[in-house]
Amino acid sequence: MFDVARPGRPEQYDTDAQERVTALACSAPPEGLQRWTIVALERAARKEPGLNGVSRETVRRMLKETTSNLGAG
Repeated sequence: MFDVARPGRPEQYDTDAQERVTALACSAPPEGLQRWTIVALERAARKEPGLNGVSRETVRRMLKETTSNLGAG
């Protein structure tokens, strides 16, 4: 069965933006950090074109959606 279109605010960031955030999370962390944190990912993502206003919560949701899709294959 197909999902019915739901009312509400449209997606602000496309899948390309989500892929860029995921690629950042999979890359080596910045100097001085042993691993990425959400705050560090947010700061790095804001330097990417088109992501200058991304929030910490949006970064977290993007990564959560990516990891939940990994088990769907």
